[in-house]
Amino acid sequence: MRRNAYVLLSAAAMALAGVSSPALADELLGSYVARISWKDHEASDGYRLDTAAQVVRQDRANVHKHIQTDEEDDIDVWFTTNAKRGRFEQMLNKKAAMNEATRSAILHGEPLIEVTVYRNSVRVVILD
Repeated sequence: MRRNAYVLLSAAAMALAGVSSPALADELLGSYVARISWKDHEASDGYRLDTAAQVVRQDRANVHKHIQTDEEDDIDVWFTTNAKRGRFEQMLNKKAAMNEATRSAILHGEPLIEVTVYRNSVRVVILD
């Protein structure tokens, strides 16, 4: 009897894990490439931006709102409005979005980046 209960509990746990795992996974939506240039380091009203997240967000504002793209900028379909870019900045501020070297390269330089977009998160890496 005990063995049957153990087998039944084990099977139920495995079935539950199989059902809940995809729900917990962050769905990959796609990616884009962008050159972070001098114009991405300044807000629309001219002040210098303080964080890498702000700079990457401004790059998307320059692409979608101001139509100021760099030659290497891809057009994305996710960050087309100010509200969506606000959520994007929140995701960029999460520790897992990019490492400290990437943050520093974005804040202090003009790197080529790739942004991988998931439903609930983003990941940024330097390409050059």
